[in-house]
Amino acid sequence: MIEIRIGGMSCENCARHVREALTKLEGVQKVSINIERGQALVEASGALDEAAIREAIEEEGYEVRAIVGA
Repeated sequence: MIEIRIGGMSCENCARHVREALTKLEGVQKVSINIERGQALVEASGALDEAAIREAIEEEGYEVRAIVGA
């Protein structure tokens, strides 16, 4: 399980954008978003590239504050 702390998410539409961006990454099996905590939890079949995670989220206009467990 990978925890991503994200800045700038304020609504369900924001969460959808982040969820869709992360789901497109190879190996991602499940993405759960908690808007109030500014957090995404990602289950993947293997290790994910931290740079790819950051790029996917930042391309949607959100700030990656921390990645734990990548």
